[in-house]
Amino acid sequence: MASISVPDPVPSSTQDAENIRKAVQGWGTDENALIEILGHRTAGQRGEIAVAYQGLYNEILLSRIQAQLSGDFKVAMTLWTMDPAARDAKLAYKALRRKRVDDRTTWVLIEVACASSPDHLVAVRKAYCSAYDSSLEDDMAACALYDPLRQFLVRLVSSCRYAGEHVDEELAGAEAAELHGAVVIKKEALHGDVVRILCSRSKPQLKATFERYKQDYGKAIDEVLEGNRNDRLSSMLKITVWCLTSPEKHFAEVIRYSIIGLGTDEESLTRAIVSRADVDMKKVKEEYKVRYKTTVTVDVVGDTSGYYQAILLALIGPEQP
Repeated sequence: MASISVPDPVPSSTQDAENIRKAVQGWGTDENALIEILGHRTAGQRGEIAVAYQGLYNEILLSRIQAQLSGDFKVAMTLWTMDPAARDAKLAYKALRRKRVDDRTTWVLIEVACASSPDHLVAVRKAYCSAYDSSLEDDMAACALYDPLRQFLVRLVSSCRYAGEHVDEELAGAEAAELHGAVVIKKEALHGDVVRILCSRSKPQLKATFERYKQDYGKAIDEVLEGNRNDRLSSMLKITVWCLTSPEKHFAEVIRYSIIGLGTDEESLTRAIVSRADVDMKKVKEEYKVRYKTTVTVDVVGDTSGYYQAILLALIGPEQP
């Protein structure tokens, strides 16, 4: 459900590398050419372009992008050009190094741990170790968050989930009851049972458990947690539930929150669009339209400008008004 449009036929990685070189040499930079090339290539294709560019010019493509561009456009192009696992490792590292860890910082860590495949999380942990000479788990354990949220996040980033489709319906019923007992009866959002279930079960198993929860208790687990919105742990648990089984709900909310109100949270807006364009931006756009009665495109056009707007629109892809 990626949203980017790729030309057919796709130019070779060598052709793309040569055209990028033309765009960054001479008098000024041809930003539109960079968007036309990199903004319309998949992660695998961008990786091949980077290899070809370095082979042709003995220069790292990402370094040239960073040296050539500026502002929010530079940030967006840098994140988009990076290998996805390295990008998520960088986002997590930056979040963990902040002096003040607020809710939106915590969102980043939950997204990295939960919003992609188990194999991707393994790749992120490897990329983190390679880039920062430390483990993501150790840095998470030492961050400024308070327990039990910090312990919960450590468990999430350390998880090694089953990646298959098998679901145990009997287990789903039993664990739906455990979630209800912890969240509703004991009113402990991060009770040990909750942490164990969310940090160990496969995504298909969790989806079955949440469906059984709604069937048995008449209300979806995320609705129950939304009702406790003044409780920060419940709020973080709701985001975790969304990222594990329906990440489009979370990222639609991130985009909306980054735009509404005074000013624009470009950091959050960029992260949401860049990280989902290769994954499920079509579903994010559908969720956004249903929930907010407008489109991602309309809101981005109304709140951004210039080349920054152009790359975001390329990644969002076409959508009906």
